[in-house]
Amino acid sequence: MSRQQDFTEGNIVKQMLVFSAPIIFTNLLQVSYQFTDSLWVGNLLGGNALGAVAVSSTVIFTILSFIIGINNATLTILSQQKGKDNEEGMKRYLNAFVVVLTAMAVVLGIVGFLFAETILGLLGTPEAMIGEAVTYLRINALGILFLLGYNFIGTVLRAVGDSRTPLRFVMIAVVLNIFLDPLLISGFGLGVDGAAYATILSQGSAFLYGIYYVLKHQLVPFSVPKLPRREEVLLILNLGVPSGLQMSVISAGVAAIMSVVTSHGEAVVAGFSAAQRLDSVIMLPAQALGTAVNSMAGQNIGVRKWDRVSKITKYGLLYNLGIMLLLALLLVLLAEVAIKLFIQEPEPVQFGSHYLRIIAFFYPFLGINFILNGTVRAAGAMYQVLILNIISFWVLRYPLTYVCSQLLGETGIAVGMGISFVISSLFAFLYYRYGKWREKKLFQNKLDSKKGESE
Repeated sequence: MSRQQDFTEGNIVKQMLVFSAPIIFTNLLQVSYQFTDSLWVGNLLGGNALGAVAVSSTVIFTILSFIIGINNATLTILSQQKGKDNEEGMKRYLNAFVVVLTAMAVVLGIVGFLFAETILGLLGTPEAMIGEAVTYLRINALGILFLLGYNFIGTVLRAVGDSRTPLRFVMIAVVLNIFLDPLLISGFGLGVDGAAYATILSQGSAFLYGIYYVLKHQLVPFSVPKLPRREEVLLILNLGVPSGLQMSVISAGVAAIMSVVTSHGEAVVAGFSAAQRLDSVIMLPAQALGTAVNSMAGQNIGVRKWDRVSKITKYGLLYNLGIMLLLALLLVLLAEVAIKLFIQEPEPVQFGSHYLRIIAFFYPFLGINFILNGTVRAAGAMYQVLILNIISFWVLRYPLTYVCSQLLGETGIAVGMGISFVISSLFAFLYYRYGKWREKKLFQNKLDSKKGESE
């Protein structure tokens, strides 16, 4: 039985709840890679090793971000093709994405491997952490294609309304990672390197199984890769490059903030690293809702059902507000207990707990950005979202974090970030309300229109 959904008809609230729940769970499982690594590394190897993994992880995300951004364009293009009921268009753009993304993954993986030490040095990685951070980064750079591959398959399935099947692939990776982490870290005595090897072996297995499963059950119209048409590549690049730059802006901003954190010493780096692991879990619902809104709005934009697009956005915002406030309250109450899951040293625990209690109630504002940008991105307004992200990270978050940390010390890290969440959500709302994103029109020829008809 097909799990694909048509979001152009039916009850929006029910569709959003049913569609977003598996995405939340899938994202939770994906985060558990780093979560599991951090638990084992922090408890078996100590705070410095955990800090080395955290600093390297920001760089890994930076390297991956451009490709992931291109991958995000998949949701926009394929969800609009799904809304138009154009299977031939789906097949052609799938082929084009496969070719473009594979080439980029190989190039950026090589760059990450060769320049690992230089990049980590620029971030001001403490000397006690640099050696382990470099090897962790290099090993993960070799597995970029695996991480990209199974995430791409999941994105394609979500674009056509199937958010449940990707759980199957991610579950395999998580189960393997749970067993491989302690085996390679401690059993084989590989330390931090063992955590990296466990991750790429798990992701590689999930990727290969995902290819097998999707092809066997013919869930989407994949075909043997061939050179795509010029107009297909141009559309992918026109949407994907600014989308990739959005992710680069975000990840580079995260790396820049890490450089502020490292200036406060090893205890703050370790505490912040543990807090960031919890941050990544807390933000999962908002991220999943942004993805769901992107898919649902994209199908409706494909057939120009603007009233449904507005309702999808409204319900996404309300859902975000309720769940993020609940999670923030739980985090405030359990901050110290949560931090101690990763590290036991008193100073890092104290900083991490203090950081979480300050930042917790700013999370709903960050969630607003995910929802509104998801809708705007679904229309193909990638350059506009890029500008919003530049404002969010480089005009607001990094400068405010730096200035507040200078004025208030390590406490200012959370204060500056929280203030930036509030202001950036206001910018996102103003563009959603008054911007011209609704005027975007991606497909101009008959091959890309529903059943051969022009828009």
